[in-house]
Amino acid sequence: MTDHLHPDCPDTARLGPNRAESLLRARAARVEHDNGTRDRLWSGGFTRRRVLAGAGMAGVAALGAQLVTTRVSFGAPGPGTLVVVFLRGGMDGLSVLVPADDPVLRAARPRTAVSGSLPLARGFGLHPALEPLKKHWDAGRFTAVPALSTPDVSRSHFQAQDVLERGGAASSGWLDRVLAEMGPGTTFRAVGEASTLPRSLVGTSGAVALRGIDGFRLAGWEGAHERTTAALTTLYTGLDHPLAAQAATTLGALRTAGTIATTAYQSAAQYPDGAFGKSLADVARLIKSGAGLRVACVDLGGWDMHTDLATDMTRNLTELGKALDAFATDLGPALDTTTLLTMTEFGRRIAENGSAGTDHGHGSVALLLGGGLRPRTIAGAWDGLAENVQDHGDVPGSNDHRDLLGELVTRRLGLTEANLAKVFPGHDYRRLGALT
Repeated sequence: MTDHLHPDCPDTARLGPNRAESLLRARAARVEHDNGTRDRLWSGGFTRRRVLAGAGMAGVAALGAQLVTTRVSFGAPGPGTLVVVFLRGGMDGLSVLVPADDPVLRAARPRTAVSGSLPLARGFGLHPALEPLKKHWDAGRFTAVPALSTPDVSRSHFQAQDVLERGGAASSGWLDRVLAEMGPGTTFRAVGEASTLPRSLVGTSGAVALRGIDGFRLAGWEGAHERTTAALTTLYTGLDHPLAAQAATTLGALRTAGTIATTAYQSAAQYPDGAFGKSLADVARLIKSGAGLRVACVDLGGWDMHTDLATDMTRNLTELGKALDAFATDLGPALDTTTLLTMTEFGRRIAENGSAGTDHGHGSVALLLGGGLRPRTIAGAWDGLAENVQDHGDVPGSNDHRDLLGELVTRRLGLTEANLAKVFPGHDYRRLGALT
């Protein structure tokens, strides 16, 4: 190999439009030249000395750090799609799924009680700001589950979110364990619409973190084109190292994203402005593209309403209702094989506070939108808000989140109850009856 192709040689500037791409191509050329040496190093098997020698030639650590923040895997698609929307901040379930005729609630919230709720079932009404979802209730494609919690949840936002996203005592995310039980999937089988993977997807099974399919590209490589991608491919080809597989699948994800992004597309619905609407629109696009999406995570913050509950709740639920309605409309027939779940770390106390808000409580509420739901039914235990039912002034956690999540992944993603023992270790699953 000639000196002018060494990565540290100033003459490498001629290999690309900028220093970064020139160095990348120089390293790739060097790897290609050293194929014979690398094959000899690895032919005797996998040892630490050979790993270090091979990695030294390829610059694995340096280039691996510059790849998109992603872990992906390939395989056959599964039966449906689960979209998990985490409403961060602890949404007040009593303002969303309203036990409208409960005298305890009316007495406890003289300034913040919801009026004009839309009647559903079992004495519950829907906050009027969620009116766009009422037609989906009438069609059997929208419901809610009250009084949700887990035994070890706390009143700390961070701890409660962590517990729910881990799904119990395990260190990995609950959705990561779901993916492990499902087996291999397509490149975009699991997506977190965020700059980093949500806690629920963290683990070893593979998921893609992205902020929009159109913006999915090599981080820090603006203007990267075919020659740069080809150089990355050469750089890792034949290298028996964990980063080699990650690099290969990352490049596969880039190719898939490029195909989707360059295909003419027009959303079938008008989403509200803002990051949340854009994320849901992106998820709908991935579902309809046939990319094999099975699990998607989206966040929406702003639910920690210690003051001015009535005004803030109306504003947030207006955005939420419009976005979920647009998502359902956009999917069209694909809604039949898609279920969207909203979850939040905890509910709020029954009584309003002195600032016309509510403080951290216990039992929360989940909303469900899509196919496979039990029509016009509010599932789960609900015993009202009488003093002997309350959990020290809170809505009790009468229904375990893991039971609802287990029902979703068995009905929507094809897992069995035997799989659930690994997804939620130590939990005795009990179906709530929210899905058919």
